[in-house]
Amino acid sequence: MNTVVTILRERFPDAILDVVEFRGEHTAVVEKARAVEIMRYCRDELGFDYLVDVSSLDHYGDEPRWELVYELYALGNGACHHLRIRYKLPEGEKADSVSSIWPTAGWHEREIYDMMGIEFEGLADHRRILMWEGYPYFPLRKDFPLAGRPSEMPDVAFTDRAPLAGGPFVTSPTTAATPHREPRSREME
Repeated sequence: MNTVVTILRERFPDAILDVVEFRGEHTAVVEKARAVEIMRYCRDELGFDYLVDVSSLDHYGDEPRWELVYELYALGNGACHHLRIRYKLPEGEKADSVSSIWPTAGWHEREIYDMMGIEFEGLADHRRILMWEGYPYFPLRKDFPLAGRPSEMPDVAFTDRAPLAGGPFVTSPTTAATPHREPRSREME
């Protein structure tokens, strides 16, 4: 077993619910109430200084519905160690933000809110990051219809030419070399 996982099990015996090893990668399944404490320990004591990603899973139809997944790396001393931390979150509960541990987590947490509707306690900025403000749905939930939902947004890209069609950033389809595909080369013709 990985020494990091062994250390975590010794330090948090009641909070580490399970450890999964798959293809040399280790995942610690932790108790929600202690997740932030465990991740702070991972950063401060075990050297996991890089939060690669925070993602979420929708276990629609099961309770708890949500699962949060944190991908951590320790990049110090010329080595690279990976650890995945997961915990389950019941629908209607807020997750605790880890943006006080890794400031970049704010972007990941905003995206999770925007796409899944999971709110984060302690996150300073709750603006949507991909969908427009006021959009009432969460498109990555399993109960979101594949065909989408009605919207007040105009179908700009599907009703007429896209606003940038033929514009300064659109290359021309041709077999010519790159300089001839560049839009400004059309002006010289």
